[in-house]
Amino acid sequence: MITVVGEALIDLISSESGTYRSAPGGAPANTAVALARLGVDSSLLARIGSDRFGRQLRAYVASRGVDTRDLVSAEQPSTLAIANLDEHGHASYDFYVKGTADWQWAPDELPDPIPEDVAALHLGSLAMAMEPGASVLREWAARQRGRTVISYDPNIRPALAGEPARARARVEDQIALADVVKVSDEDVHWLFEREPGPDSSELLLETARSWLALGPVLVAVTRGGEQTTVVVRGREDAPLSLTPAPVEVVDTVGAGDAFCAGLLDAFGQAGALGAGGRERLAALTDARLAVCVEHAHRVAAHTCRRVGADPGELDLAPLEF
Repeated sequence: MITVVGEALIDLISSESGTYRSAPGGAPANTAVALARLGVDSSLLARIGSDRFGRQLRAYVASRGVDTRDLVSAEQPSTLAIANLDEHGHASYDFYVKGTADWQWAPDELPDPIPEDVAALHLGSLAMAMEPGASVLREWAARQRGRTVISYDPNIRPALAGEPARARARVEDQIALADVVKVSDEDVHWLFEREPGPDSSELLLETARSWLALGPVLVAVTRGGEQTTVVVRGREDAPLSLTPAPVEVVDTVGAGDAFCAGLLDAFGQAGALGAGGRERLAALTDARLAVCVEHAHRVAAHTCRRVGADPGELDLAPLEF
């Protein structure tokens, strides 16, 4: 079982006509759904409101095969995210978050310790940023270290992140809890207040190396349709870079979340999750690691070919290492 921790919210996605359509979303929910689409046993640890949107979210994740054992019923309303798409299908977001269900965690709502069948915890996004719940989740996650592999994607939303320097301090504190970190180039540029440019590759690589020193054994930096760079503890001077195959993009909603799902699925197939997974992740050869990253690229591409974050049916052959 891979348990994804965080928000499940409603995306209101813009269209060319100027109208908006509602769709279940939230990066953690997207990752859990993509894992289930891959045939991976996945659960979503999220607070779900009792309003109409909350009922829609609960029904959605269950219908996609996500185990609902960890869903927490909440009295607060559901969170809304307004996703505006540009001509390239890239989304920018505004949010309605005040007093909503996703951020009101109490310690007794969290399984502590996590069940023995959990091979990985995936954390990140708004649930790890929005108080008062973020501090509760952070302390809970710290107590799970060593029991399973912990994966983290900061998934920055600038509209809610506050000042970059303060957000960077929070992100780096949470990175110290993780075994695996996935981050986008956009997030790194925003956190370090740097515009993309000729020195971007150097910034991304140095960031990955500095974050490894905080505790993870593997950091993967994605750059959309350009190369993904992976740096592994003990091999900091020999990063692995792989470029995804070209894809006709409909929209990029959920692409990063699908990448996380694909990477975790691949690590599971490689036998590198569960208790003791840190050591097995660090021991992955570049050849085996390349198979994992290429699998993640394929899963993300499926999402980019469709409207919305759900990658659809994923009938992919077992990986060969």
